[in-house]
Amino acid sequence: MHKHLQVIALGLSAVVAAGAAGCAKGGQQRQGPPPLAVDVAKAKLGDIATFISLDGQIAPLQDSTLSSSQSGTLAAVMVNEGDRVSRGQLLAQLDDSTYRAQLAGNQATAAQAAAKLKSSSIQAPISSQQYNSAQSQAREVFQAAQNRISTDRASLKNAELNYKSNLQLAQQGYVSQTTLEASRAAYVAAQQELNNAQQSLPAAQAAFRSATEGLNQTGVDQATIDANRAALAQAEANVRLLNTQIAQCAIYAPFDGIVTQRMLDPGAFAGPNQPIVRVSEIDAVYVNANVPDEDLNFVHAGTPVAFRSASIPGKSFAGRIMDVNAIPTAGTLSYRARVRQPNPGDVLRGGMLVSVQIRKEHHLHAVVVPRTAIFQTDKGANVYTVDDGKAKLLPVTIGLQTDALSEVLGGTVKPGTVVITTRPDALQNGSVVAIGGAPPGAGGAAGSGPNATQTGGRKGRKAQH
Repeated sequence: MHKHLQVIALGLSAVVAAGAAGCAKGGQQRQGPPPLAVDVAKAKLGDIATFISLDGQIAPLQDSTLSSSQSGTLAAVMVNEGDRVSRGQLLAQLDDSTYRAQLAGNQATAAQAAAKLKSSSIQAPISSQQYNSAQSQAREVFQAAQNRISTDRASLKNAELNYKSNLQLAQQGYVSQTTLEASRAAYVAAQQELNNAQQSLPAAQAAFRSATEGLNQTGVDQATIDANRAALAQAEANVRLLNTQIAQCAIYAPFDGIVTQRMLDPGAFAGPNQPIVRVSEIDAVYVNANVPDEDLNFVHAGTPVAFRSASIPGKSFAGRIMDVNAIPTAGTLSYRARVRQPNPGDVLRGGMLVSVQIRKEHHLHAVVVPRTAIFQTDKGANVYTVDDGKAKLLPVTIGLQTDALSEVLGGTVKPGTVVITTRPDALQNGSVVAIGGAPPGAGGAAGSGPNATQTGGRKGRKAQH
């Protein structure tokens, strides 16, 4: 019996020793490194896009500061700031009484010039007819005087021949003394007639010359008509000038819009081109934004845009690019892009600052992971996945990236793959991990992560989601 008890004691000792050895072995396992707490998310299938984010500003569709090219006292301003006006509506009026007085004088001068022109135009044909008639009569008298001389010269020659013939015959006794005296008397009379005709010729010639010179007066009369016509044209031009100056004393709305400034009040003196009122058209507005040259390939007429303003919280606007300027904004390498945006309710105001987003690149049905899951090494981009409670390093190829998401290409990461998003500095390939603080294999937050694909953009080269 004693021997049997001794055997039992030895067995118990062995059991105790074995238990002690087991305890010692368990103690060595607890002395290893503790699991590293990590956060994870699942890769998802969705769309991803990058955006260009630009600063923009609202500008009225049309914006005119109105003034007059004339100077004078401002007689009236018919509108106030905030008033809606229609194209052609009278907005302000300068005192035009001086111009109207000058206009009356110029109208009288024009009427007088018109009367003189009419009178000279009526008289000229009458005078011309008189000049022609006088010349014709003088020509007839002159020609008659010339003809009379010719006739008297022929008569004198005949009388001379008859007298000389009778003188010879009288000496021979063939004609009587009476016949000789009669022929001599006829010869003397013919000489007298020719002398008289020759004396009247210079007077007839002078009268004809005077009538011919009078005919030249027709040209003078025409010159008078031309001068009167020019005087009338000058007077009418002065009338038009005064009418223009009077019209310029009135300021009209050039388009439908809103009065955004009233610079002068009635009674103030307005110099030439001095601003009086400002009218802006904001039923539709321009959204102007400068596009860096490296992004011009993504911005052109028809490109969709979205924009917001801090002045209108909670509201987003959508439109399309109308045009992109062909030259850069002065002093920059940015090009002005413009959106013409309807503005019901006038909620968009001139000068308002906006943030404009333009989609740059867009991939559909992409495998995306949180951007924090991606890290770079000398060999490229990588992610950590979780395999049997341990971190597993997996090289990946990166596609589009936003501030929140990264696209993973090549099929190394698939939808549903668990990736580590928060990495302790000590995390290495094969490190034991605790997801969300739970021990390895406990599941934890492996299913946490974004529920929908997020998109992002950039301002210049900077991304923004």
